[in-house]
Amino acid sequence: MIEAVLWLALNIYFESRNEPLQGQIAVAEVTLNRVASPHYPDTVKEVVTQKGDRVCSFSWYCDGKSDRPKEKKAWENSVFLAKIMLDEYTEKDRVTCVGKTALFFHATSVSPYWLSDVSKIKQIGGHIFYEKNK
Repeated sequence: MIEAVLWLALNIYFESRNEPLQGQIAVAEVTLNRVASPHYPDTVKEVVTQKGDRVCSFSWYCDGKSDRPKEKKAWENSVFLAKIMLDEYTEKDRVTCVGKTALFFHATSVSPYWLSDVSKIKQIGGHIFYEKNK
């Protein structure tokens, strides 16, 4: 499996496997938007595994739990979606739910410290998606 597909699939799986399809697409978009941004690393793996001063960019990566997917069907769906998103990302007519400016999201059950620096794009399922304040 190509490294970018693997890491994007892992991020989709661990961040949004129980979310509606639109939420899974939006998680993939945020990941790929970060790869395209000059403020983040240049590969999917580096974006997903990026660590800041306080926390990891994606909580599942540093939660101390196994990073091996256990739900076969959800994993297969995550891989399928990762392939589609990577193939279509640069296309004009790509699949999109939150757009190219979305760089952040969080579960509705938490209130992150960085909320003052972002503007809400939309809520999909149990996640809220944001862009950087302009």
